[in-house]
Amino acid sequence: MKTVAVIGGGITGLSAVYYLNQLMKERSLDVQVVLIEADKKLGGKISTHYEGEFTMETGADSIITRKQNVAPLIDELNMREEVVYNGTGKSYIYIDGELKPIPDDTMFGIPLSLESLAKSDLVSAEGKVDALKDFYTKNETFTKNDSIGLFLESFLGKELVERQISPVISGVYSGELHDLTIASTLPYLLDYKNEYGSIIQGLSENRSKFKGTGDKKFLSFKHGVSALVDEMERKLTGVDVIKGVKAEALVKEGDKYRITLADGRRIEADFVVLSTLHSAAQALLQSEELNEDFSRLRNSSLISVYIGFDIPDHELPKDGTGFIAAKNGDLVCDACTWTSRKWEHTSANRRLLVRLFYKSLKPIYQTLKNLTEEELLKVALKDIESSLGLTSEPVTYKVTKWHETMPNYHIKHNEIVQSLERKMEAGYPNVLLAGCSYYGVGIPDCIANGQKTAELIAGRL
Repeated sequence: MKTVAVIGGGITGLSAVYYLNQLMKERSLDVQVVLIEADKKLGGKISTHYEGEFTMETGADSIITRKQNVAPLIDELNMREEVVYNGTGKSYIYIDGELKPIPDDTMFGIPLSLESLAKSDLVSAEGKVDALKDFYTKNETFTKNDSIGLFLESFLGKELVERQISPVISGVYSGELHDLTIASTLPYLLDYKNEYGSIIQGLSENRSKFKGTGDKKFLSFKHGVSALVDEMERKLTGVDVIKGVKAEALVKEGDKYRITLADGRRIEADFVVLSTLHSAAQALLQSEELNEDFSRLRNSSLISVYIGFDIPDHELPKDGTGFIAAKNGDLVCDACTWTSRKWEHTSANRRLLVRLFYKSLKPIYQTLKNLTEEELLKVALKDIESSLGLTSEPVTYKVTKWHETMPNYHIKHNEIVQSLERKMEAGYPNVLLAGCSYYGVGIPDCIANGQKTAELIAGRL
């Protein structure tokens, strides 16, 4: 009997085990599967917290619906009746001391039409004219390994990118726009530019891929995103799930691998999936050759602050679901989600629940990370007062620090990952890297990576 050990029970590792378990049954494979998670529960950055009437996602708060690999999983798990969708309303950018709406007909802040560009309150007339060069300037040099920031500025102009696009993309991918590659963010934009001669035209011609779900752009579950993790775990019949025990070492012994756990147990495996942060994989492998690449990967950090108020959420001054803060403004936060407005299930009595994000992209993060929860609450309340004009006292709050745990896909990321893959195949055959440190940060991407990993292993058994 072969043994497959998956180290890391976040959504990628859990998905790998879930799909491998399915393949074992479908193909009658004689395999023992072990899932090892250092935390006492599975899910990683998916973690739902309940506080009175409020439901708070301390990590990922939703799943993007345009990624089509999640819907079949939801149906397999018989969770369709549990699905809830985001509330509708405008998203804003806090800039020039006020909230200005992101035009409706955009994708990551990029206009999908000339009308959307013309109606933007975020860009001057000069900036809009500059963006028109997208329609008559050819791409002659850019490849997918180039900077997404430089690419967009070259064709859409500096002002549109800085004021409308950069805050959105940088917020999603936790990195400075010029340090992110086209390949690791929005690779299809280069394809559209080359095929249609225009980024805007390409997006317009393919708008059904991005707007096909209408206002239902994101989904969650009535009891939070953790419901997905819980249901997947319940389906792991025949899998040995070890929680609350850290894997401390991974050593190659002939054609097999020995995993040593913190409690002294040893597991011998034929295949190993490292679905941990790259820093944890690096510590397990202890390889000088691999360290050269591992040390070039980057993580960023995030502090999340939820605040619940004893006021109706309709007292928000704007009809929307939140805002992103532009650089060099007077707010400390990077973004604010009006959670009770965006997700009705998060506030049973329709009282206001907001979530503020503080990212390590700003220098002030070095100060913020050392503050107490009470001090961070004061910072968040000041941001709420400045942006929304609300001065009410909170009834509850929840602070979560994700320090050095958010992958940052900088300009050399894909090159490094490819180098790691080659070295792993040569020196550690049948040990596979998986997860958001390498292959995508959203829940659908992580699930897809887990499924792909399971299929690869099943094909080698």
